[in-house]
Amino acid sequence: MKQYESLGYLVSHLNIDLQNALDQKLKRYQLDIKLWPVLFALWQEEGLTQTELSKRCDVAHYTMTRLLDQLQVQGLITRHQEADNRRAFHIFLTDAGKALEQDLVIEAERVNAHFLDNLSSDERANFMTLLNKINRFPG
Repeated sequence: MKQYESLGYLVSHLNIDLQNALDQKLKRYQLDIKLWPVLFALWQEEGLTQTELSKRCDVAHYTMTRLLDQLQVQGLITRHQEADNRRAFHIFLTDAGKALEQDLVIEAERVNAHFLDNLSSDERANFMTLLNKINRFPG
């Protein structure tokens, strides 16, 4: 089997290229690719606990702690402790964290468009449908 016939190789290659391209865009905002899933999840729903956020982002709890520390130092999130459970914190975006959403989503859309620009609109739609099907996401 040749590399271009291997699903794993093709998906991995695309993933690396997509992440590198987005990482370059995020660096303009003093962010890196590791923070993207956390911000994206919080833009969709704030007030999640660190455990919930770890699950949604598919990252280990201790890794999430470091990512949240970084976002807090940058002034993009706050942690609110539960009154009845001193070990549980709910994570909220600051105004600065909320303000980044529009710009960063546009940057991500530009990266996606760059990678899809040699496909027709029908091919793009089919490609996304197939990826959702392969990943068993509702389509």
